[in-house]
Amino acid sequence: MKKKHLWLITAILAGKGIFAQNVPQDSHSVQQLDEVVVSDSKFELKRENSGKTVIKITAEEMQRNQGRTVAEIINTKSGIEIAGSRGRDGSVLGVYSRGGRGRQVLVIIDGVRVSDPSTFSADYDLRLLSPATIESIEIIKGAASTLYGTNAATAVINITTKKSSAKKIAGNFETSVGTNQTADDQSYDLGSIQNSASVNGTLGKFNYGVDFSNRRKSGLSAAVTPKNEEDVFSHYSTNLKLGYQFSDAFGIKIYGNQTKFKNEYDASLTDASNLGQNEQQRVGISSTFEYGVGSIYINAAYTDYESIANDTYGESTFEGDNVVLDIYNKYVIAEKWHTVLGVNYIKDEAVFTEDVDFTIVDPYANIVYVSDFGLNLNAGARLNNHSEYGNHFVYNVNPSYVFNTGDGYLKLMGSYATSYITPNLTQLFGAYGGNPDLEPEENTTIEGGVEFKLNDKLRFSTVYFDRNETNAIGYDMSFTSINIADEIDANGVEVEATWVPWNNFSVNANYTFTERKGDNAIRIPKHKANVSLWYQFCESTNASLSYAYTGDRLDTDFVTYSDIALEPFSLLNFSVNHELIPNKLNVFLNADNLLNEDFIEIIGYTTRGRNFSVGLSLNL
Repeated sequence: MKKKHLWLITAILAGKGIFAQNVPQDSHSVQQLDEVVVSDSKFELKRENSGKTVIKITAEEMQRNQGRTVAEIINTKSGIEIAGSRGRDGSVLGVYSRGGRGRQVLVIIDGVRVSDPSTFSADYDLRLLSPATIESIEIIKGAASTLYGTNAATAVINITTKKSSAKKIAGNFETSVGTNQTADDQSYDLGSIQNSASVNGTLGKFNYGVDFSNRRKSGLSAAVTPKNEEDVFSHYSTNLKLGYQFSDAFGIKIYGNQTKFKNEYDASLTDASNLGQNEQQRVGISSTFEYGVGSIYINAAYTDYESIANDTYGESTFEGDNVVLDIYNKYVIAEKWHTVLGVNYIKDEAVFTEDVDFTIVDPYANIVYVSDFGLNLNAGARLNNHSEYGNHFVYNVNPSYVFNTGDGYLKLMGSYATSYITPNLTQLFGAYGGNPDLEPEENTTIEGGVEFKLNDKLRFSTVYFDRNETNAIGYDMSFTSINIADEIDANGVEVEATWVPWNNFSVNANYTFTERKGDNAIRIPKHKANVSLWYQFCESTNASLSYAYTGDRLDTDFVTYSDIALEPFSLLNFSVNHELIPNKLNVFLNADNLLNEDFIEIIGYTTRGRNFSVGLSLNL
């Protein structure tokens, strides 16, 4: 479809009375600032009682970003850099937070950690996620191994999927189409299509939900090559949830997920035809039993991963699976002490020249004290028991003090926390460079900051962090994995602000300064900033305009094995949402990289220029 056809679709959607409504209504006002956060304590606590500046991506924000990927949405937050999120879908190459690497960021879905033990970094591939299934995302930055164990060294991305409707039957259908083009090739052919459908509901004590989603992207080459042939990315995901509430105090849920994607790519930055196929299958169970002021939680899951690469080097298959079990008890004492006692079990398996595995059994405890006079304290400890290297102890102390100003508060925050990253199966037992004598990587993080809130109109926070990384795993001259003696130091400042001058207008802004010393710090920008303006024109129509700046950074040219300084770049995005039928039918338009900036995100890889997408969401 050529340029004139895309503009025709846009004009039809825009002409449906987008701006022809009356004054805004309170039911559509922006989200209030008095949020409840969970991730830093496992309790629902007011933000003012949290010693962290937890980032919360709400259902409303997810709705305003229909048509965008999970990686694109998360990448707008302070302290986070997702390399490849601005390029062709299928080229996400790492999640970096606070100067760390992908293996130092932990992803949790509905209370269960997710990671692929068959990969080199053993992190979780965000391409496996469908935004249509997500209710909200909380991001806590800094060391969080006390509550969440290995890999929770620089950030935890805690994802909650959508719950079943209280109706007997409810449904949702979303679809979008758009361009997928570079800054140099503005042909406006359709190269992107996304669909999702879900049916869910509640029948007495029984609740259910099933959903399907797919997306397909074409038109772009993964790598910048002389031919620049297109590499197609396709993704399919199916989820099933079944739950039964035996009583007000006891309920149980079981779920299953299958996700597949195919990804054409360029090996060694050539234009050869290569295909990667990935499949994930997960089954799990979660249960809650409440008693008085306490509750017991059980989250368990089994996940199977398989990746097949067909390229110029032949066919390679990577297989792995893991079992995760987390049991913990939450108990509240005198409405002030919030305690967590738990044990976490992990078993990772992979197939190399032979089947290999390791197990982790970690008891942990955490306590949060919320006083009447402003003092809050979050502290805990965890004893890591690993089948290969033995024991490792981590802890955290996170005090904060709130000064109530009558129309808001001023909060002072500080923390000292340790964390760890276990060596993965490839590093321990891989056919090339495996070393079963490896010790865990260790991190120590110090934070200090302040948060100010005025009424429901303004919230401002700034946090300084200093992280020391020791015992990192690298290679010796024979390419055997070893714990290297060199230390990594990363420090910086994160600033966040939310301003709501009127119920129908909000401004969100963040800035991050990061400095990493001890290595070449590739793909980590020293300066990064985001500003987003949101306006509710009327009860049925809202729009947002966002600006993103990514500063100087280094990347390695793997042809010459030299580090290259990359130029800063700025991106401007626009979105508009309009309800054709209130609470039933919503249409949206996205315009990304509105100024069509040509930039380099990762050396040798394609980036997207100006692109448009249009779509609709139907609730039944």
